[in-house]
Amino acid sequence: MIEVERLSFRYPGGALALKEVSVRFAPGKVSAVLGESGSGKTTFLLCIGRFLRFRKGTVRLDGADIRTLPEREFRRRVGIVFQHLYLFPHLTVLENMMLAPVHVLGRPGDEAEAEARKMLDRLDIGDLAQSYPGQVSGGQAQRVAIARALLLRPDYLFLDEPTSALDAKTADDFAAWLKGLKDTTNFVVVTHNLLFAESVATEGVYLSGGRVLDTGPVGRIAGHARAGKLVTRG
Repeated sequence: MIEVERLSFRYPGGALALKEVSVRFAPGKVSAVLGESGSGKTTFLLCIGRFLRFRKGTVRLDGADIRTLPEREFRRRVGIVFQHLYLFPHLTVLENMMLAPVHVLGRPGDEAEAEARKMLDRLDIGDLAQSYPGQVSGGQAQRVAIARALLLRPDYLFLDEPTSALDAKTADDFAAWLKGLKDTTNFVVVTHNLLFAESVATEGVYLSGGRVLDTGPVGRIAGHARAGKLVTRG
């Protein structure tokens, strides 16, 4: 379980970007972090991922403060697929996939290749192995990035605005595909897209102005947001 307690963060010289955010992400389900642009979602994700150093509040992974975990262990257990996918354009999909098993897990090259091919086939994108990132669609690139992250067998995998570059039909197809992966890890989608969140997640949290305005079933949160009931006050 990931437990966030009273997490606050202020950028140098700026206002509070997060204000005592508390939320739990339980295993065995797909969760969502919801909110409009500027709500604090990205800052929250960067704190969870240890890319920003926060001084107020705690984030625990199965009871351990994430700031105390060794870097290699943390990166293996908590994965993030950012909105900008960072696939190396000069490497094939297969070569991109092999990087983490070789450099993070220390796998020999032939073993890493076998694992990468197996994961690509499992996720129904094996035919992309020899393609370069510039030769695949946005939806395919998203799937490759997720497949690459799953090779580390993370306990949790956060997806940052995974539908931002997808049209409505591709986003629907991606949602259906993602639901089929629920047994591979614990997913947390970070998104402004209420329809997408409703289609893949069960529980969630809604941020606005760096504060938690609602938590609970995603369908209820989305209904409140559409009705204008989730507005930052003060």
